Amino acid sequence: MRFKKFSITFLVAVVIAVSAFAVTPKASGKTSTQGRSHFSKLRRSAWKRHGQQQIAGDRAREIQAALIREHYLEGQPTGIWDARTAAAMRKFQADQGWQSKVIPDSRALIKLGLGPSHENDLNPDLMGDGAYSPLRGTAGSQADISQR
Repeated sequence: MRFKKFSITFLVAVVIAVSAFAVTPKASGKTSTQGRSHFSKLRRSAWKRHGQQQIAGDRAREIQAALIREHYLEGQPTGIWDARTAAAMRKFQADQGWQSKVIPDSRALIKLGLGPSHENDLNPDLMGDGAYSPLRGTAGSQADISQR
């Protein structure tokens, strides 16, 4: 019995001594935000790789032809999105009063006639250009709407 008490006391003392002398990781001089910045850089750089990386040759040729038609670009469409094409698109967007950092802008493509095709839509009158409004129209249609 006496031996059991001694061994239990000895084990408790060993556990306390081990935890007291346990090695704790030392700070390496970096703050916690510096450690996180490594991971945020990884996430940021991984995010940049998502999505369309460059404009396909056929689409670049269409855009170049439209810019040539609108007199923002000279020459023949090459199908290569080069600095000359990017500069012409920036100028076109700036002349419209739109941002010119992200090129091509969807509004610019629509204005150049290169927007989405609505030929297979069920009701193309209701799509995108804002020409159709159910509140616009004749006085008879206005009276019909007000009676609802």
